[in-house]
Amino acid sequence: MSALPFDGHAIAPETEAFLKQKHCLLIANEWVDGSGEMASKDPATGLELACFAIGGAAQIDRAVAAARAAFEGPWGRLTVAERTALMFRLARIMEAKATLLTQLDILDNGMPGFIAGLTTANCVEMVDYYAGAIMRIEGTTIAPPRHIAAATEALTYTLREPVGVAGLIVPWNVPLSTAILKLAPALAAGCTVVMKPSEETPLSVLALGQMIVDAGFPAGVVNIVNGLGADAGAALAAHPDVDKISFTGSTATGKKIVVAATGNLKKVSLELGGKSPVVVMPDADLALAVPGVALATFFLQGQNCMAGTRIFVHEAVHDALIEGLKGFVAAMKLGHGLDPASFQGPMISDAHAAKVMGYIEGAKANGATLVAGGQKLDRPGNFIEPTIFTDCTPDMAVMTDEIFGPVMAIQTFATMDLDAIAAMANATPFGLSGSVWTRDLSTAHRLVKRIRSGHVSINCHGAVGTNIPFGGFGQSGWGREFGQEGLDAYLETKAVTARL
Repeated sequence: MSALPFDGHAIAPETEAFLKQKHCLLIANEWVDGSGEMASKDPATGLELACFAIGGAAQIDRAVAAARAAFEGPWGRLTVAERTALMFRLARIMEAKATLLTQLDILDNGMPGFIAGLTTANCVEMVDYYAGAIMRIEGTTIAPPRHIAAATEALTYTLREPVGVAGLIVPWNVPLSTAILKLAPALAAGCTVVMKPSEETPLSVLALGQMIVDAGFPAGVVNIVNGLGADAGAALAAHPDVDKISFTGSTATGKKIVVAATGNLKKVSLELGGKSPVVVMPDADLALAVPGVALATFFLQGQNCMAGTRIFVHEAVHDALIEGLKGFVAAMKLGHGLDPASFQGPMISDAHAAKVMGYIEGAKANGATLVAGGQKLDRPGNFIEPTIFTDCTPDMAVMTDEIFGPVMAIQTFATMDLDAIAAMANATPFGLSGSVWTRDLSTAHRLVKRIRSGHVSINCHGAVGTNIPFGGFGQSGWGREFGQEGLDAYLETKAVTARL
C-alpha cells in the first residue's frame, strides 16, 4: 500500500497510479482532450486528487456522432450472444479491479469504506444481471386484426428494439452505482451511450471507461464526456440525435431536462428528489426501529435521494425512540472513508456543507428542538454531525425541503387513523421512498397502500436491489430503474402484421 496523505490512510498502488494519470474524455474508444480542465478534491481533507478534462457542446456533438455510428454499425450487428459475452467480460474486469473502484469513490465522494465496497460489489452484480437479461428480451405473438385476418391468413408479432443513442447524466452522491444502473440496462437493450459524470466525482466513471475499452466493446458504444451540467449536460439533453435521456439529480434540473427534450421529443427517465416519510407506530419494535430510523436518515451522510428525513412517530414511543437515536448517533464515528471505523463521511463540498448548516440554523431559529448534533466539525473536510430535531411542524423547511445532509426532523402524532397518518406522510410534492415500522403486518400493509411513494418498506428502509424496480411518484421523477422495468426503459416495442 502507498502512503499518500489522505488523513493518514494509505491507498493501493493501482489507485495511486490512476490518480497520477492524465484524465481525458472517452470518445470512440480514444482518450481525447477537452476544452478545459477541472480539479477533483477529496471532500474529507480538501486535498486535490487529480485534474481532468471537461467538454462542452463540441465534445458532446463528437461523442453523439460516435455513438450513432456504433449503433448503426458494429454494435448493432453483434449477436445477442456476443453482446452478452462482452458484458460478462466487463463484470469480471470490474471484479478484479474492485479495490480501485472502491477507493476512487471513497476519495472522490467521501463515502465510508463499507458503503463504497458494498456499492462496487452491487455494480458487478448489476452488470451480470443485465448481461443475463439480454437472452430474455422477447416479443410476443398476437391475434391479427380482423379486417386483415378475415380475408386471408395473417400473423402479428412484436419486436423489442433498442431506443437508440442514450444520454446518461450521473450525479455525485453514488457515482459508480448510478452510472452502472443506467449503463448496464442500456447496453443490454442494445443502445449506445454518451455518459456525463458529475463534475464533483468523475474518477470512478473514468476508470470504468478504461475497463469498457479493455473488455473489447466496439468504438463509440460507450462515450464519457466530463463537463459542467450547464454546458455538457445541457448540450446532451437538448441534442437532436440523442434518442433518450436518463437523469438522476435534483427536481429543478429534471424539469429543465424535460423542456430540453421537447426539441426531438426524446424519451426521458428521471430519478429526482425525495423527502421520504418514516412512520413509527406505537407498537414498533424499537430494537429494529432505532438503528433503522437512524440509518434511513444518516446513511451516506443523508446525501441520498431516498433518505428518510421526515420522521412521524407516535407520542407513545416518542421519548424512547429519541433516547435510542441519541445513543446511536453518539456512537457514530465521523472520519475519512479509508478508515474502516468511520461510519459517516463529509459533505461533498464547502458550498453544500454551508447549505446544510443553513437549514440547521434555520430550524433552530424557527423553534425546532435540537437534541443531537447540529455542528460542523472544526477540522479539515466538510463534516457535519448527525443532527436530530424534535418538535418540528409541517411548515418548517427541515420538514419540507430536501436538505441532502445528515438532518433528521421529527414530528409527533397521536392518532391511530391510518388515513390521517398517511395524509401527514403524503404532505409533500415528492414520492420516492418511505418506511413503516410496526409489529402489526395488517396495519403495515394497509398504511403502505396509502403512502404515495414509488418504494415503501416495512420494518426496514431503502431496501433497493438489482432486481427491484425503483423510482418515484410526483416530483420524484418518471419511470423506474433496476430490474426488468429498468431494462424496458431502453427498449421500444414494434408491432408487425403480415398477410400470409
